[in-house]
Amino acid sequence: MLEVKEPGLFTTVQDLGRNGYQAYGMPVAGAMDEYACKMANRLLCNEPGAAVLEMTLLGGSFFFHQACWVAVTGAAMPISLDGKMQSNWSRFFVSAGSELSFGYAEQGCRTYLAVQGGVEVPVILGSRSTYTRGSIGGLNGRALKTGDVLPLGACDRRLEKPLFLPVSYIPIPEERPLVRVLLGPQAEAFTDQGVAALFSADYEISSEADRMGYRLEGPVIEHVGKADIISDALCLGAIQVPGHGQPIVMMADRQTTGGYTKIGAVIGADLGKLAQAKPGDQVRFVQCSDAEAVAALRQMRSLEQSAAAWLAGAEESKGSRQFRIVVAGATYDVQVQEG
Repeated sequence: MLEVKEPGLFTTVQDLGRNGYQAYGMPVAGAMDEYACKMANRLLCNEPGAAVLEMTLLGGSFFFHQACWVAVTGAAMPISLDGKMQSNWSRFFVSAGSELSFGYAEQGCRTYLAVQGGVEVPVILGSRSTYTRGSIGGLNGRALKTGDVLPLGACDRRLEKPLFLPVSYIPIPEERPLVRVLLGPQAEAFTDQGVAALFSADYEISSEADRMGYRLEGPVIEHVGKADIISDALCLGAIQVPGHGQPIVMMADRQTTGGYTKIGAVIGADLGKLAQAKPGDQVRFVQCSDAEAVAALRQMRSLEQSAAAWLAGAEESKGSRQFRIVVAGATYDVQVQEG
């Protein structure tokens, strides 16, 4: 079992989402940064969609009633295990009776804590993800609080050594992320000047940004007529523009339908960038073509497969240990033969 000593700012149980129920009005939820979630699980030889803890901006502190292997990925929060600092994008062993603590995110917004076997909360409509607005999933449908106890799943795979994900598989944080956008489905509802405005300057992420949607502040996007439409489906990354002309990007906890015009959608390959941006950060939108969006998605899937293959090979290797070192500001992964 894992006990919450301090919950952090906003920590929830998430997996890859509650897919297949949007037609019935059920939002998907799930990890905001899917790549980080998957890599945390792969570091532990879990299924990529096993339930993890998603921490936002400020991490929590967790007491382990049982020994287990854990992995941490995502935003760069300071990680302390019984007072000893640990590395991000890595796995390490936690003994029974130990406490694992996280600080404020120094880079990025969301950090993922995975445990071998996954977090074993009940499955609801095929997912363990927390959707707080509906009080569904996770632990009683809410963010974690002090005193909560989470059961851990059984694991039949024996892990023997710490492991660090090579830097080539770790997303490089961008000070001002460039986020690619496909125009549509209601791009014709905006003037040429309105469309140009979306790509003309930086937008700042509002303090109202959350898991449901990222409200942005920047150049006004002008409509041809009214901003309202007959409600239709909302996809992940859809960019709604209400009458005030400020865009809202739909994120993991988005509603299933919406009645504002949508000028475009953030492509799937760049959603993780946006999920790791925090209020006050600036982003720049860049228009892309269908072909470019497909190529970017293929590249992302290829990176995931390559990382999974590397981890599988590292797991099978015997007689060596891997270390990540920093020399003159550069990070290196080094294999050291034992004996």
